[in-house]
Amino acid sequence: MKKAIALALVGAMSVGLLAGCGGGSSSSAAASSAASTGAASEATSPAEPAGATVNTTDPITLTMSWWGGDSRHEAYQNALAAFSEKYPNITVEASYGAWSGWEDKKSAQLYSNSAEDVMQVNWNWLSQYSPDGSKFVDLNQYSDIIDLTQFSQSSLDACTVAGELQAVPVSMTGRIFYWNTKTFEAAGVDYPKTLDDLMAAGKAFQEKLGDDYYPLALGEYDRMILMTFYLESVYGKPWVENGELQYTAEEVAAGLDFIESLEDNHVIPSIPTMNGKGIDANNSIDKSQVWIDGTYAGIFEWDSSANKYQSALADNSGFVVGDEIKFGDKANGGFSKVSMGLAITETCQHPAEAAALINFLLNEEAGASIMGSECGIPNSAAGLSIAEAADKVKPLVKEANSKVMAFVDFQLDPTYESTDLKANPGGTYADVFGGLSYDEYDSTAEAAEDLVDGIEDALASAAQ
Repeated sequence: MKKAIALALVGAMSVGLLAGCGGGSSSSAAASSAASTGAASEATSPAEPAGATVNTTDPITLTMSWWGGDSRHEAYQNALAAFSEKYPNITVEASYGAWSGWEDKKSAQLYSNSAEDVMQVNWNWLSQYSPDGSKFVDLNQYSDIIDLTQFSQSSLDACTVAGELQAVPVSMTGRIFYWNTKTFEAAGVDYPKTLDDLMAAGKAFQEKLGDDYYPLALGEYDRMILMTFYLESVYGKPWVENGELQYTAEEVAAGLDFIESLEDNHVIPSIPTMNGKGIDANNSIDKSQVWIDGTYAGIFEWDSSANKYQSALADNSGFVVGDEIKFGDKANGGFSKVSMGLAITETCQHPAEAAALINFLLNEEAGASIMGSECGIPNSAAGLSIAEAADKVKPLVKEANSKVMAFVDFQLDPTYESTDLKANPGGTYADVFGGLSYDEYDSTAEAAEDLVDGIEDALASAAQ
């Protein structure tokens, strides 16, 4: 590692699945020194007008944090080394780790004004932790340093909260099906392209392979997302619009009936069945033996997760990116979202130099050629062109992303991923879909009331 990058170990961190962006495992982290963190916590960033310039002479220290797997950690570290070659006066101290527990740690730092200068952020963090623009710098102020013209206006708009561009969108993402065709061949059917195909596959798997085999496996949050895809297809309206849920309890109950029908027709295993196979909030599907050996032959995941699920298979020669399934005739259904962004915290003492780091990673050849598609397909037009020229765009990820973006009709409301809803255990989604699968509800209508109440509470909190 180049000497211009200070990397201090803070101990081993557990392997985890990162949210919205795939990657391998992580075993170590690096963090900024306590002295620089303490100084940042007491300071506020200086106001700099458009036209700010980068200091290329005086010694400057920046801190940066991200989550991910080993391949992403390596890419960032190599890119930071290249940045230090362009700006030898700037030292970047890095903090990184796996997703598990990461948001809790970063939210505590944001609340205590001790977060790193440059942060890889989940999209919903902007509205959840900085609804008034108090935590992150308005990057419009640094448009002379960050080439914002490389990003789609819709993605920039999605990162604009309280009238301020609080992050640069690194990539866009959405959900799609992945299939292990080897197991489908053993069951005597092709992988599903329609809802009828999906239902038929459940029966074929049970009859040809036995009760333990399923064409698709869905955790609680996966079920919520697939139900949203289904309802948007059937009713042709977004899940949330202008801060209001667009679906009645009766319509949500119809979506829960759909998820129940997948269990009833042996398309997906129940949550108790999955828990019995070691799949739960702490252990994702790709880590389970039933995925590794092909007993569970399909998943519904982020487009950036393709390689992670493929590499987990004992025999991955049959792993393919599937097609989006059109569940109704009112819309394609489904949503895209900003997968993650890069933001500058308000406590940063050198925002112009931090902006230069972001531009280097996303828009410049030396940085973008190293980052490739480690954080998803680059949203920067220049970054994507550079990554493709360097052969750093993973084909499976590109195929999945292309299929998602060509299909989905809606964008995700950031409240969809709020902690109150998404947390597992304890979040509304886990409680409702887990409770339904464990037969803790008398009816889907009762479960729908709980789901709607939880969502409306989260929307009301976000509006305050």
